[in-house]
Amino acid sequence: MPKETKQVDVRIEPWKDTDLELLFRLNVPEMLDHLGGPETEEQVHRRHQRYVKITGNETGKMYKIVRLSDLEPVGNIGYWERVWEGETVYEIGWGVLPEYQGLGIASAATKAAIACAQAENKHRFLLSEENIVLD
Repeated sequence: MPKETKQVDVRIEPWKDTDLELLFRLNVPEMLDHLGGPETEEQVHRRHQRYVKITGNETGKMYKIVRLSDLEPVGNIGYWERVWEGETVYEIGWGVLPEYQGLGIASAATKAAIACAQAENKHRFLLSEENIVLD
């Protein structure tokens, strides 16, 4: 029997210079242990600048995830170019603050980000843990 999913109301908004605080909130051990642990303050600032600039470079997009019930920023999601099996594709990644995990937020935000990537009609594949065909 298919797993029932609940409707979660979130929107994704382009990452802005004012979203630095959210990136610091996401920079905690429980979010980053599998990636080598939290970054230094300088590394977070550099990451933030990459997030702000990625859209202008046309190599991907980064977004803030906002829960609509209270307009609370609850995470981030984005996609960026990489080469996979000799082809340029998008890779997708996300993070949801620990207190908001398990509510379907990442799934809803991923669905929205995939729709944005599809609308660009730029790459055939978007990669995450599983390969996703965009066309």
